[in-house]
Amino acid sequence: MAITSILALAPLFRQKEVKVDGRHVVVDAKIASSGAGGKPSLSTHFSERYGVIRPYKPVGHRHTGEIEQQLSWLHGHKVTVSMSAHAINMVRGILSTCQVFYEGDVQNSTVWKMYRALYSGKPFVRLVKDKQGPFRLPDPKVVIGSNFCDVGFEIDERGHRIVAIGAIDNLVKGAAGNAVQVMNIMLGLDERTGLWDAPLHPV
Repeated sequence: MAITSILALAPLFRQKEVKVDGRHVVVDAKIASSGAGGKPSLSTHFSERYGVIRPYKPVGHRHTGEIEQQLSWLHGHKVTVSMSAHAINMVRGILSTCQVFYEGDVQNSTVWKMYRALYSGKPFVRLVKDKQGPFRLPDPKVVIGSNFCDVGFEIDERGHRIVAIGAIDNLVKGAAGNAVQVMNIMLGLDERTGLWDAPLHPV
């Protein structure tokens, strides 16, 4: 949940062109059953998990601190994140829908350039913002089995709000895949080594 939120929001807090409010950042995270770990419980049992959207940590989630730390470092000021987590009817994947508020006017092209500037040349971050089709914005379904994190955004001019979205496979980019990527970088290898595989879509 931390990596989807951080990567979705990082371009908004790294720049100074758009004035975003770091005091009120809202993250709504939805996570698949594999994110609950390997220890079985009533809440992870298939018959109880199937068909639900269950708020399991509406406040005080342990990953909130990680998100605040990284966004504050990027922003240069203290960022306060309010995070809620939901268990959903899916085996793999995480989707974080993040909301930040801004002052003044913001153009779609301006925000697009902010994302492109930060993630240009980053092989595992894909900007997804299409005008048509079933997957116009990030969706865990299309990253399953890969080390990709898809990010995208929409601007709510009426509410002076930017909705930033991040999607990953929690078993790859959210776990072992990210660890291998970091190891590759530390060893001076191409960061794509062992990870440059297409997602398993459709699944």
